[in-house]
Amino acid sequence: MEQRGGALLRGGTGSSRATFLELFFDLAFVFALTRVSVRFIEEIEHGLTVMGFLEALILFLVLWHVWTLITWVTSRYEPDALTIQFVVVGTMFGTLVMAVTLPRAFEERALPFVVAYLVAVIGRPLLIAFVLGRHPRRTVPWRLTAWAVVGGVLWLAGALGPDELRFGMWALAITVDMAGYLLGWPVPGLGRAPVSAWRIAGEHMAERYQQMFLIALGETILVIGISYSGEGFGLLAAAAFTVSVFTTALLWRIYFYRAGHLLVEALRMAPSPGRLGVSTSTTHLVMVLGVLLTGVGYELVIVKPFDRVEPAWLFFIVGGPALFLLGRTRFEYEIFARVSRRRLLMMLALIASAPLLLLGTPMLALSVVAGGLTVVAVVDGVLSRHQPMEPSASPLGRVELRRGDFPT
Repeated sequence: MEQRGGALLRGGTGSSRATFLELFFDLAFVFALTRVSVRFIEEIEHGLTVMGFLEALILFLVLWHVWTLITWVTSRYEPDALTIQFVVVGTMFGTLVMAVTLPRAFEERALPFVVAYLVAVIGRPLLIAFVLGRHPRRTVPWRLTAWAVVGGVLWLAGALGPDELRFGMWALAITVDMAGYLLGWPVPGLGRAPVSAWRIAGEHMAERYQQMFLIALGETILVIGISYSGEGFGLLAAAAFTVSVFTTALLWRIYFYRAGHLLVEALRMAPSPGRLGVSTSTTHLVMVLGVLLTGVGYELVIVKPFDRVEPAWLFFIVGGPALFLLGRTRFEYEIFARVSRRRLLMMLALIASAPLLLLGTPMLALSVVAGGLTVVAVVDGVLSRHQPMEPSASPLGRVELRRGDFPT
């Protein structure tokens, strides 16, 4: 039984590249992210409030948590194993159910949303623990199960209880779920099993985060195309369409410039790729959220390019790219151990321009954003001209196990 369980773990002879199964799984997330955008748009149409934004944010974090855990599973366990393929496809089905219910998840579709989520986060570690049998690392999925059950009580209480308590219960539930991930799912008497100490395929992890960023960009392309196709191809909408596509291309360019290309090398060469993987997970969450918010801004600009801009709109049109630049600044540090001042300064400049942009139109705001991102991309190109690609110098990736940690 122990030998059979050991075969489930990744070996040193197999490919460390992302598999077609995982790309298939990602198709569900393209759709799921569009549903998050729909939720944001609906909140804007009904008068965006802090509560409405936080509700949509919780739904995004739920999707991110599901995707992150599956990524760590396929990087730790053998993707070609039938058990892992079943887990991935099953989670994909659950993700699609969550995506379908997501726009009304805080209303009448709360229960199916929660059930789909809990089946994914509880069923996955239970099945893996069963297949691992008596293998020494079987305690890791059992820890994940224990934390998922605790969080599940809160999720179900929010879904079945009074509507006015749903936000508070779900906010606490996602906090428990993400705290377990960050803390290593500690269980009394067993210590922790931090993902930073997991033996994973670093190259695989890097590719998965790069692919997730491209998924976010793909979602914005869908938003741009759907929004423009519904506007009758007018000249004003065409101008907004063009600037939106150009802005998306700039986000791609800025992400992959140097640091994005070297993520694979950094994780492959790290003595403890898990530690760097945890850090880049948080960074990509920020960047992907920034891109998602930017996509919502695209729809506002394409539909109403020269209307008077609303303050809430700037949170997406300007705030989305600013949040992306913040994450990209952290990304630069993770790969090269330095702070990208031009990205940080441009982020601050975009935020500072918001009061003035309130006097203009959505099209003007997006054009200012595109101009700022162009400056960053051009400076990147000028500074790297005739310069060889520098190696990764990540300050992360050292093994740092605390007392009581399980050697995973």
